[in-house]
Amino acid sequence: MKSIVFVAAYLVFAPFLGGLLDGVDRIISARMQRRKGPVLLQPFYDIGKLLSKEQIAVNKVQLLLNLSYLVILMIAGSLLFGGADLLMVLFILSTADMFLIMAASSDSSPYANMGANREMLQMMAYEPLTLLVAVGFYLTTGSFHVSDIVAADVSAVVWMPGLLVGFMFTAAIKFRKSPFDLSTSHHAHQEMVKGLTTEMSGTTLAIMNIAEYYEMVLLLGICCLFFVNSTWWSWIVAVVLCGVIFFLETLWDNVSARVKWKNVLYSCWAVTLVAGGVNILFLMLDK
Repeated sequence: MKSIVFVAAYLVFAPFLGGLLDGVDRIISARMQRRKGPVLLQPFYDIGKLLSKEQIAVNKVQLLLNLSYLVILMIAGSLLFGGADLLMVLFILSTADMFLIMAASSDSSPYANMGANREMLQMMAYEPLTLLVAVGFYLTTGSFHVSDIVAADVSAVVWMPGLLVGFMFTAAIKFRKSPFDLSTSHHAHQEMVKGLTTEMSGTTLAIMNIAEYYEMVLLLGICCLFFVNSTWWSWIVAVVLCGVIFFLETLWDNVSARVKWKNVLYSCWAVTLVAGGVNILFLMLDK
């Protein structure tokens, strides 16, 4: 029964929470840049405006692919908050990214196709680390199931500090924060306009934004797994620390310049090898 409540809460409230986090991100970014910035609810106003626009699609399949991207993210998040297999959640998350790449590649725009290629390169960069995170949870708790991870006596971060650092690195890519906003950016400093979202507009772009809010909450949910344990107060600590992580991601976004794709690939693999690989090695030796 508890799992059903968590799944329902995710499906209903995740886009609202994601939109609020996006609003907070915009306000913090504006303050860091000495600007007033938009109001907190500006992301919801933007989505409402997109949904009110006339539907003009470059091709018919793009809307279907974006809907698939949204639905698969909802499935992945439902599995996570329902206490299912974390490894399965990560595999489904990767599948959702493939639908986004196909949506961007479905038209003839060179900018959208370039953004899709860069999104694929980013997947190659961070996928090994996400799999190591799942392996780390298994070595720490003896299970891939989220329900077993949150029931552990000790928070996983005690044994997985390196993997937490690596996952924060990965989250910066997934959140499309500088210096890793190669495929598309939330800021107007891309040399190819908006990359994989160049040809998306109206309802199609609104669906992608809503999907990103679901993904944002899903990723922060995985961050919570590092801190929660069988005690009730660990959930409060986890929420606070996830807020700190989100702030650090925003800070990193505003103090970093975008790098080339090769730098993203090499740096992410280096973090995977050093932070993730060394952490996994210690966990295996400890067992």
